[in-house]
This record gives sequence, structure tokens and C-alpha cells, in this order.
Amino acid sequence: MKHPTHRRRAAVAAAALSLTVAAAAAGCSGKAAGGGGSGDVKAGPGVTKDTITVAALTDLTGPYAALGKGVTQAQKLYYDQLNAAGGVCGRKVELVVRDHGYDVQKALAAYSEVGPRSAALPQVIGSPITIALRQRVENDHLLTLPQAWSHTLLGSKYIQLTGTTYDLDIINGVDYLLRAKGIKEGDKIGHLYLEGDYGQSALAGAEYAARKAGLTLVEQQVKATDADMTAQAGAFRKAGVKAILVSVSPKQAASLVGVAAATGLNVPFAASNSAYAQQLLATPVGPILQKDYYVVTAGPPFSSGGQGLKKLAGEYQTAYKGEPLDASVYSGYTTAAIVGEALKKACANKDLTRDGIVGAHRANAGFETGLGGAPMDFTKWDRPASRASYVVKPDKASLGGVKLVEEAQESELAKGYSAFAGN
Repeated sequence: MKHPTHRRRAAVAAAALSLTVAAAAAGCSGKAAGGGGSGDVKAGPGVTKDTITVAALTDLTGPYAALGKGVTQAQKLYYDQLNAAGGVCGRKVELVVRDHGYDVQKALAAYSEVGPRSAALPQVIGSPITIALRQRVENDHLLTLPQAWSHTLLGSKYIQLTGTTYDLDIINGVDYLLRAKGIKEGDKIGHLYLEGDYGQSALAGAEYAARKAGLTLVEQQVKATDADMTAQAGAFRKAGVKAILVSVSPKQAASLVGVAAATGLNVPFAASNSAYAQQLLATPVGPILQKDYYVVTAGPPFSSGGQGLKKLAGEYQTAYKGEPLDASVYSGYTTAAIVGEALKKACANKDLTRDGIVGAHRANAGFETGLGGAPMDFTKWDRPASRASYVVKPDKASLGGVKLVEEAQESELAKGYSAFAGN
């Protein structure tokens, strides 16, 4: 199965605007406050003498509203902390938020409004949204971090995927099913996946893993508007699958798991990171999810015990009392920090143009936030930043609603896999 490389190169440079900035005592080093130093700093769109504007194109009202809310609040927390420490290059970082409701046309309109006045986009929710914006982002030389992990988004200098991609997570998930859940060569496994790049990326991993492991893959594709998974669960039951891979929205995953349990289809599930939300634990399907549902993800759970995660958990719960503390918080804070570090390094280089910010970001070969998780390499944009996935499990008693099952690793099944190698 062949997949596009998407190695298009932008041809139009972003307009650069020179500003002379009297650096404050906290000036322009790589420290959180912007460091020390003096001299002229080049500035581009989104950068004034007082402010650096970054924008989030999020989903607060659509199928990924739970993700959007957690990501956005975590990013606000990060930039509030950054500003309290002195900002970057003597400037405050302002996060402008626009809700697209997972609607491509609304996202395009929002980008037209905030894109020209932004220095970077630390959040764009959705593979279809990112694909629709891709050419404009590349033309504008705008550092963009999607909350989407389709391997088809790789190949752009200006678009940074964090951690693993959906295909790698699914391969690592199949490996877990083989090692820990009794799946063996000759078995049938199901795959429920969403129409579009998210589902197709996960499917590429599922097809590769099934072929390598000698499994038969039973596919069921659904649309984003489909709510009832009764027919799909019935198809899996009729086929006699021994496990099910899940690459849909959280609500669709809940429907699948609920219907499967009601019809006697008691098999393990291995899900993409976008196919679970902590809020599901409070629904009738919550107890079923805690039995044999596993999520394969690049980010460590808050319950894993790391000091950085504990600190973030306390800060987030203080800032947003009563809000879920789930993977969206980790992801949002991490992507905000990635942009924050790029801004600080660009400041140290005295170049806050868009190309200066992208260049500072792309020089980082081992990014770590201090929150845990595998180090990420941002120097090569035609491959995932990491290949190691955690396996976690929904658990109402655990901080963040999931508990750690396995530490992050690249499975033996995934070694040698490349989405662009046709394998």
C-alpha cells in the first residue's frame, strides 16, 4: 500500500519586519524568562515590541470538544506561566483561540483571521483541518503543531507532529495483543476506523502488522457523523474476531464497546490515542472500558508517578478545578512548550521572524519537557518525532483516568517499518 510523501516545499517567503528591541535585563537567552543579552532582534508577523501572538484552531463544539478543551486550557496554563516568568525577549506571549467545531470551512475562515497576525500555531485539531490548511501554512512559513497524528502529515518543514503517528501506535498495539492477550498467527482481528486521514493512517499500520504477524484483518470504516456502532460490532462478531483495533472518536469507541459487551463479543481492544476520553468513565460504558480496553499512545499517563507530571497535575487542577486531567492536558502543555522553546531559541538567535522560529525549532534533536515521555527529534520532518508507544488502560481510580500497563517502547513488530517505504 503506497502512501504520499507530501514533501512539498513552500515557495513564498513570509514577510519579515525589522524591529529594534531594547532587550530587558531578562533579555534573550534560552531561559524561561527570555534570558539576558542586548542587541537588535529581527521580528516577523505576530511579533510586536510588547507581544508575541500564537494561535490555536481548536474544536470546542464538535466531536473532539473534550480534547480541544483540555488542550486549550493546558496551553493557556503554559503561556501564563511563561509570561509570569518574564515572557520571551521582553514580550508577553498571547494565545488567541478560535473554535472550528471540526468544520474545515470554519477552520479556513479562522486561519484567514488569525494566521496573518500569528508567529506560530501551537494547536490545530484534526487531520482534515491540517490538510486543508497545509499549503497556506507552508506558503506562510508558519510553525504549526497539529493535535493529529496521521503519517500523511509528515514531510513538511513547517508542520510538526509530536511523538508517534497513528500507524506506529497501531503496530505497537498489535504487538501488545500478540504478547499479552493471546492473539496468535492465523487469528482474525477487527479494525474500526474513521473515514479520512486519521483512519487511513491507522489502517496502514494495521495492514502492515496483520501481514507481518500472519493475522487476518476484518475492516469496518465509519464516518465522523456515525453514532451507532451496532452494525460494525455485528460484523466483527460474525467474522469471529479475537481482538479489535479502534481508530474512531471517543463516543464512537464507547458505542462499539457497549454494543460488543451487550452481544457477547468479549475481546480485547487496542485503541488509538484519539479513541478515548476520561469523560467516558462516567457513562454506562465506563465499567466495560476498564475491563479489556487498551490505549496506545506516545504520552505517559499522569498516574505513572513522574515528578514533572505530578507538578503539572497540581498546577492544572488549581487553575481548572474539577476539569478532567487526561491525555489532552499532557498533549496541550507539551505542544505549547515546544513552541515556547522555539521562541526562546529564536530570541537567543536574535531572529523572531517566522523562518527564524522554524529554524530554531528544527535544530532540536532531543526535545524533552521534563514531564516524561520519549525524547523527540525535530530535525527530520519526513519521519515521526518518536517511535515509542505507551500502553495504558482506562481506570477510574487512577489520576487522569488511566493507568500504565507498559512503558514506552518501539515494538519488534514496528522495527523496520516506514510509512513511506511501501511496506
